[in-house]
Amino acid sequence: MRIWLAALALMAAMAPATARPLYFGADLSFANQMADCGAVYHDSDGQVRDVYTIFKNHGANLVRVRIWTDGNKTGYSNLADVEKTIAAARALGMQVLLDFHYADSWADGGKQPIPGAWMRITDSGRLASTLYQYTYYVLTTLSAQGLMPEMVQVGNEINPEMLQYSAAQFVKNGVAQKPRIDWKRDAMLINAGIRAVRDAGKAAGTSPLVMLQIAQPENVESWFADAAKAGVTDYDLIGISYYGSQWSTFDLAQTGDTIRRLRAAYPDKDVMLVETAYPWSLDPPGVHSNLSAKALLPGYPATPDGQKKFLADLTRTVLEAGGDGVNYWAPDLVANQCASRNKGSTTALFDFQGHVLPGIDFMRARP
Repeated sequence: MRIWLAALALMAAMAPATARPLYFGADLSFANQMADCGAVYHDSDGQVRDVYTIFKNHGANLVRVRIWTDGNKTGYSNLADVEKTIAAARALGMQVLLDFHYADSWADGGKQPIPGAWMRITDSGRLASTLYQYTYYVLTTLSAQGLMPEMVQVGNEINPEMLQYSAAQFVKNGVAQKPRIDWKRDAMLINAGIRAVRDAGKAAGTSPLVMLQIAQPENVESWFADAAKAGVTDYDLIGISYYGSQWSTFDLAQTGDTIRRLRAAYPDKDVMLVETAYPWSLDPPGVHSNLSAKALLPGYPATPDGQKKFLADLTRTVLEAGGDGVNYWAPDLVANQCASRNKGSTTALFDFQGHVLPGIDFMRARP
């Protein structure tokens, strides 16, 4: 018996550690709008395919999708649109990261506008309860259709305090000020969202992972340290946005070092580069992409090969630092028939004619 137990112990010691999951994918929040607008996508073999299939073919195992609140006037990024996206991703075996903006339109690292319908709620406790109920409703509605996402973001790039009533409160003598976070209020709101995800998961018999996302790597460590002091701890994933030198002061090496320190400081949390993009060309007249020449880093020109090299090197940097994957933002903006966003984008992973670019294969990276 002793020999047998010793043999089992030896086998366990020699067995390779279970590899943590890695996530590669894209934010396809525009995908349904692009389809409605007649966008056409060509895969590497020249064949026309839907954008979900193309990403799956090139190694994607995750689709990210945003949701805006009921004041959203676009007809997209609402619950019905999200249902279509999750169903399309799920049909191809890809997981989903649902990104709650908690706003009627864009919320990001520079602004967190409160939804219009919530504007008159001035009591922080009532506001937290409203955020909880909204989050719980969306997730249980999705769950009832078999569409519960595997991951949920409580807020999008929540560098500033969530649910801001007015940007004017951050202006002094006509000069914009860096917002000061009321951490008692902010922690109450964030924790309400996290609790809603946990409770909706329990009701559905699932356990979606919770992500908190901060824009630009140089802001991440201080924000999470402050959040921990305020009592925000029950999350699973640290999400980071990184857009080269457009909005960040860090290069790839510094970004990797940040991820290493985060993994050491929060060993029970995973870290994902959840937003990035890079130009394959500079914008021609009439085109205004998400990034400009300011995003360019030395050694990575605004060419298809430069975009590919940036993504390959960035992905390698993230994985070697202990990160769990890379997710590309808005890769599917190509020329289309609609008045909105009909020019295409030089930060897409397709050219203006909808032909896939070589940079898409960053998703095939594995250690």
